[in-house]
Amino acid sequence: MTEELKDIGPDRSLLLVDDDEAFVRRLAKAMDKRGFQSQTALSVAEGKSMALARPPAFAVVDLRLADGNGLDVVQTLHEQRPDCRVIVLTGYGAIATAVAAVKIGAIDYLSKPADANDITKALLEEGEDLPAPPENLMSADRVRWEHIQRVYEMCDRNVSETARRLSMHRRTLQRILAKRSPK
Repeated sequence: MTEELKDIGPDRSLLLVDDDEAFVRRLAKAMDKRGFQSQTALSVAEGKSMALARPPAFAVVDLRLADGNGLDVVQTLHEQRPDCRVIVLTGYGAIATAVAAVKIGAIDYLSKPADANDITKALLEEGEDLPAPPENLMSADRVRWEHIQRVYEMCDRNVSETARRLSMHRRTLQRILAKRSPK
């Protein structure tokens, strides 16, 4: 067991909510090795029911899930157990969602890819220290791709509406959306 967890107390329950089953399974295994007692959920509905049945001391919740918004799980967790330390994890970071997550009870907001060490540090961090600037910044292509993804989501995944808002031809947008994200 790590030294970090000795000071936390007896309740080391951790709820992991992510619709990527392989990722959440690997993360649960890694967090269990760090002394947490993990349980996993693959959807908003499953996460909320687990939060209502046995509110955990810690939680890591993905923002975008197949059946809805992970912020609904964060809100349920905060209502059931105000002292629950919740981290919101997402591949689609935006200032507006980060602010919303913190307002409803999240203590931090991490963008993917985040490993178990980053998550453990964020869950256990008590200080008010500002985070260090990122070592490797996103490329211009990655920033463009993420902006397109945000607008696409805002338009409820409607390609024609997204193309109109971005002043882009619909076919060009379809080709961009079909490609993998740039590094």
